[in-house]
Amino acid sequence: MKRTSTLITAFGLSLFSLSVLAAVPAEEVAKLGVSLTPLGGEMAGNVDGSIPAWTGGLPVDAAPVTANGFLGDPYAGEKALFTITAQNVEQYRDKLSPGMLAMFKRYPETFSMPVFVTHRSASIPKDIAEKVKISAAKTSLIEGGNGLKNFTESRYYAFPIPQNGLEAVWNHITRYRGGNLKRLYVQAAPQANGVYSLVNFEDEVAFPDFMPDLAPQKAANALLFFKQRVTAPSRLAGNVLLVHDSLDQIADPRMAWMYNAGQRRVRRAPQVAYDGPGTAADGLRTSDNFDMYNGAPDRYDWKLKGKREMYIPYNNFRLLSPSVKYADLLKPGHTNQELSRYELHRVWEVEATLKAGQRNIYAKRTFFIDEDTWTIVLSDLYDGRGQLWRVGEAKAMPYYQRQIPAFAFEALYDLTAGRYIATGLSNEEKQFVQFDIKATAADFTPAALRNAGVR
Repeated sequence: MKRTSTLITAFGLSLFSLSVLAAVPAEEVAKLGVSLTPLGGEMAGNVDGSIPAWTGGLPVDAAPVTANGFLGDPYAGEKALFTITAQNVEQYRDKLSPGMLAMFKRYPETFSMPVFVTHRSASIPKDIAEKVKISAAKTSLIEGGNGLKNFTESRYYAFPIPQNGLEAVWNHITRYRGGNLKRLYVQAAPQANGVYSLVNFEDEVAFPDFMPDLAPQKAANALLFFKQRVTAPSRLAGNVLLVHDSLDQIADPRMAWMYNAGQRRVRRAPQVAYDGPGTAADGLRTSDNFDMYNGAPDRYDWKLKGKREMYIPYNNFRLLSPSVKYADLLKPGHTNQELSRYELHRVWEVEATLKAGQRNIYAKRTFFIDEDTWTIVLSDLYDGRGQLWRVGEAKAMPYYQRQIPAFAFEALYDLTAGRYIATGLSNEEKQFVQFDIKATAADFTPAALRNAGVR
């Protein structure tokens, strides 16, 4: 693989073990916003100019926003520079992930990657950028790497200048999401012939800093609170999932509960973690596949392999347009690639290998993490035989009106079954993501689930 000039930094990134737990020196922190972006990416472009310098990202008024919150496409007039197909894929092999190469092999007639000019469109609010500096200066991993110390003052992007693979993954887990929010979306798991049914969800996410009644001792180790209600089809409607995620999920493991509308009972749900089955996923994703990766990282050894230039899904505004219907997106084998957009960006490559004696259906996972957002944009998931099994994509795009790095939806392709699951599609919903939602601790208790599940 072709590496960028920053493969080896002053820290000797790939050589560090988790015994190195200290925050980075002050002179490194001072580079944030100067030679590094506020999130630790390289400010400069690449040598040939195909990746430009970062100049602040899109402005908040980059394109018109509809009355119900859907974002316009600032790059709507652009045409693809070229399209990668099964016929010319060898020409671009050095800038493709193993998963994308496998998709061309699995679907040679239909899979393609339209490649556009690169725009470094990501940005974060100034107050978040200041908190990232605090993270860099103060946050460290607990012994063993499965939690964070000195993080509650900042709470975002724990390690913008990572020293190992686990720190890079923690950046994805702790990335800025815009505060408390609510969203309506659908999930689909098409059969190999393309036939699918939609499952409708309503999610609510709340964060400790925006929950005024949250007890200080609870807030000290809280990462987020998540509530998910199924609204359709009728056989599933009213089922509700509640999750409390912590910063140290070993000392204070994830707490999860399910309300079953048919039984009208609230039960603990310990299976909502690791490789437990995803909600209404038809066996096509695990709990820790949601949001590309979530939860406790303790079952894997993590290695930071370095940085490389790759074609990744980026600025996929068209995939979120209300003019595009679900039927336009959901096709046999994979989502509609003609509507997708790929660009050349620098990514961190992180490899996770299952520890001896630990259990997960994925024996190895490779994540490709965008340097400008710390979002996992591609994932390669391997089975116990070492065979590439599933390929994940986050169709990245920024919510520029709120300066939030995000994605249009995520998809997980099963190379063996010839099926996939797409989660987070909202094109035909009545409203886009709603922010600044008021939330209390009482809203995210098991006792509140019954009310949330009323059909």
